[in-house]
Amino acid sequence: MVSVPHGGKLVKKVLRGRRREAIIEAAKDMPTLYRPNEFLVDVVNIAHGVFSPLEGFMTSDDFNSVLYNMRLLNDLPWTIPIVLDITEEERRSIAEGDDIILATNDGLPIAIMNVEEIYTYDKDEYAEYVFKTRDISHPGVKKVYEMGNYLVGGEVHLINDVPNPYSRYTLYPEETRILFKERGWRTVVGFQTRNAPHLGHEYVQKTALTFVDGLFINPVIGRKKRGDFRDDVILKAYETLIKHYYPRNTVVMSIFRTEMRYAGPREAIFHAIARKNFGCTHFIVGRDHAGVGNFYGPYEAQEIFSEFPDLGITPLFFREFFYCKRCGGVANPKTCPHSDDVRITFSGTKIRKMLLSGEVPPPELMRPEVAETILSFDNPFVE
Repeated sequence: MVSVPHGGKLVKKVLRGRRREAIIEAAKDMPTLYRPNEFLVDVVNIAHGVFSPLEGFMTSDDFNSVLYNMRLLNDLPWTIPIVLDITEEERRSIAEGDDIILATNDGLPIAIMNVEEIYTYDKDEYAEYVFKTRDISHPGVKKVYEMGNYLVGGEVHLINDVPNPYSRYTLYPEETRILFKERGWRTVVGFQTRNAPHLGHEYVQKTALTFVDGLFINPVIGRKKRGDFRDDVILKAYETLIKHYYPRNTVVMSIFRTEMRYAGPREAIFHAIARKNFGCTHFIVGRDHAGVGNFYGPYEAQEIFSEFPDLGITPLFFREFFYCKRCGGVANPKTCPHSDDVRITFSGTKIRKMLLSGEVPPPELMRPEVAETILSFDNPFVE
């Protein structure tokens, strides 16, 4: 049986029919906050249940509980604040109790929000607790210090979807759960990625797939740091891998539209919760999951799961793996007795450098078809 949604019920906050039409008409005279699409996709995630049990942006009680205890006020595990920040000027234009519109920067109304609370917060503590550092070279910390000085909490209802260039790759939890059921999958393992696949990723996925009914490849699509693979490159590369190297009906690929926060261990728990809402029973956690630079230990994102025995999704931990020339395939220290001089490690940095220079990585690192797909793009990386 696929997993029960986090909190027991899948949240649905999407307006339809006459009520939606009435809100769109009324929106013309309502206070409006304009935000970039990268931010507003999380409104969509709330409305479609990806962030269940959240029904809106966090009020101060939940925000503080998540910050200091890594749990919502009701004691349900939750590790990343989902918040709406506003500037001093915006603070003067709205009040608690107001209904406001959240719109794209070019004016498309996305959601109506009831302003339950407007409150202040400590940016130093936000950075320290979520990212374990106040160093602004960390992209998540830098973003916190660029936020407005107030947070707004309250329930949201979706009016329009955020423009989505990858709509054909998009499934929401209600849809994935139906799809998994139709395929007869009782157990599903989720795989989080922000990279094009190399042979090590395939090894991890197929090892996990050996023990469950289906694999849910769920790339993060959204704002990333410079040097990461572009979203369209990731999707095309995975399409190629699935076409050539996976049996039919064992894999579903759908995107997770959100930005990377690079919060390491806390983000690993957050990512697991989202995949639980999609219907996954298991979740792959690799080395330095959601890490950046040297801010987290290599296995810190795995160790944190011991603090959440009530998470409701089973983590699968993968540590070190490599290609062994003697074994003739991908292996790990438990399966390979050979020395380091015949082992080829999967270095993302090395693979990126090769691709950047137009070089095809050797088949011990990446499937040739996948490399060719990546190299068909003029520049496969975020600039």
